[in-house]
Amino acid sequence: MNYKECFITGEMPIIEAMSLLVKLGTRILLLVDAEEKLLGTLTDSDIRRWIIKTGSVEGTAGEVANRNPKYIHEDEDFTLKELFDHYQVDALPVVDPDMVVTGIEFLYNPKLNQKGVLDLPVVMMAGGKGTRLYPYTQILPKPLIPVNEIPIAERILNEFHSFQCSDFYMIVNYKKEMIKAYFSEVSLPYRVHFVDETTPLGTGGGLRLMKGMLTSTFVLTNCDSMILADYSKMLDYHKKSGNAITFVCSLINYEVPYGIVEFEEGGKITGLREKPSYSFFTNTGMYFVEPVVFDHIRENEKIDFPSIAERCRENGLSVGVYPINSKAWLDMGQFDSMQEMEEQLREQEKI
Repeated sequence: MNYKECFITGEMPIIEAMSLLVKLGTRILLLVDAEEKLLGTLTDSDIRRWIIKTGSVEGTAGEVANRNPKYIHEDEDFTLKELFDHYQVDALPVVDPDMVVTGIEFLYNPKLNQKGVLDLPVVMMAGGKGTRLYPYTQILPKPLIPVNEIPIAERILNEFHSFQCSDFYMIVNYKKEMIKAYFSEVSLPYRVHFVDETTPLGTGGGLRLMKGMLTSTFVLTNCDSMILADYSKMLDYHKKSGNAITFVCSLINYEVPYGIVEFEEGGKITGLREKPSYSFFTNTGMYFVEPVVFDHIRENEKIDFPSIAERCRENGLSVGVYPINSKAWLDMGQFDSMQEMEEQLREQEKI
């Protein structure tokens, strides 16, 4: 990779910078002037802090960038390991005596995708009928629908296992015997425990069945969406924020495919907007959860998990958000998004 691909200007919108970080996989962008002198650095952590602070993705790279960045000189007389240990960063720009950028040194090869450690219990809600994927789910339960020949649930669990998670629980209902049979026959480097939901209770009510089984922080996930991001950083944020629940939310950029007409009483037009675009954060169906949440779910209550989160918030518990880029969220909930998921995973597997 040419290090100059990481160069950005202060005018770049935050949304574009987020997309570039995902595309390059470098974890860092360099803010430079016309002479390629280093002005600052921009990481996903810088962007995340801005979004959480302002509640918005509006702004430019120049507003968000770290204007007092760590860097190294070409003739620095230290080993890279010593420098990374000293600065506690993943990447360092290299500059000449005039502060012109001449390269980037990485603690890790960005394309090797080294991962941190999560090592938490993972609960997967896998009891729904998957009505949005009919007629597929009339034959197979949603967790077993293949994405590039591997069932979606297995792909999700494999991703958690890559962060050293090995304690998995799957809450099952619809076609549960088929799900159990598959995971008992396939050879996997981890074991899945099953919890039977006898009547549909929703993503919140079904979790109540786990009360007493989990006594520490755990992850709750849907069985139809996959997150390609650093789970260990999510856990760090969850713990530092003191949250009872942290929602993992994805930035969505949506363009209305029609011209919008605004008018007032009497039918007089007050404005015209041609195919306006909107940016917002949506729930990916992945959460970091503290066991205190079980105290806020009633036995045999049919309720979804976001409603449980709202109840916890109303009762004084902290509920927060960890924002991710839209490219990091792979959704299989509908046919068109399932096709996008397949294509993105194929591209990832080529790296």
